[in-house]
Amino acid sequence: MQAFAEFSGQGPEFWAHVKLVSERLGYSQRVKKGEPKKLKRFTFDEVLVCLRTLGLESRVVDEATGDPTETGKLLVGYLNYRAEQLETVVEPALMDREAARTEFERLREELRPTCILPMNKQKGDKQHHSFLVGIVNMLTDHELGERTFNADPRGLTVATENNAPLRTFSRWMDGAYPDVIDPHAVWEVKEYYGTKTFGSRVADGVYETMLDGYEFAELNEHEGRRVLHYLIVDDHFTWWDCGRSYLCRIVDMLHLGLVDEVLFGREVLTRWPQIVATWP
Repeated sequence: MQAFAEFSGQGPEFWAHVKLVSERLGYSQRVKKGEPKKLKRFTFDEVLVCLRTLGLESRVVDEATGDPTETGKLLVGYLNYRAEQLETVVEPALMDREAARTEFERLREELRPTCILPMNKQKGDKQHHSFLVGIVNMLTDHELGERTFNADPRGLTVATENNAPLRTFSRWMDGAYPDVIDPHAVWEVKEYYGTKTFGSRVADGVYETMLDGYEFAELNEHEGRRVLHYLIVDDHFTWWDCGRSYLCRIVDMLHLGLVDEVLFGREVLTRWPQIVATWP
């Protein structure tokens, strides 16, 4: 998923409205047991009542006419766009562990990779390859050809100037091109196959990516140095059955400019090689 231009570049006040209305009115629509899970759609009147109850409606309504302002129209448009994209594009793309395993094995047989294919952090019978990380590594390796990348960074990302650190970032990435020192691109992979609930570890992963995004944005704003930052996530049960509100926050993060693109599930199979092909 790439950011939709109409909603990109909005200021902090717009995103303050998005977060507040989302939190107050909720993300998910109530459905009967057995029915497909859905996200809420909103009318302007619902949004207005929400904000007016808090005494915070001045930016969204023209008090003289009662008509929505441009901010009000944009706010409702974004909330409904977000729900539509998640239901029609993201949810069908999310895989479960067996689907990811199948794609991993297919690519390993087809591409015969020489890059690192890391294991997950489980032990015993639960240990297996990190399927999504492996898929990303294999596709990156194949597309880059003779060029190298860091498929398993074991250190912090650093931007340098005049043979000295300019910025050292807070977290390890899951991959970097060409390396973690002065990278052109970095990526984070959030695969949660086999989890039974949406726990704090998963929620923390979203906020960690936001932190990374703010750090990269600060580098670009103050030093004119841009590092491309990608997020790749998967597992249908974790994200769709349990974590739809966090999917909404990921879409918000994308439009805030904290990541350059987000790939959900099967999107990585077609879109990631296209992205890698653009790197110098």
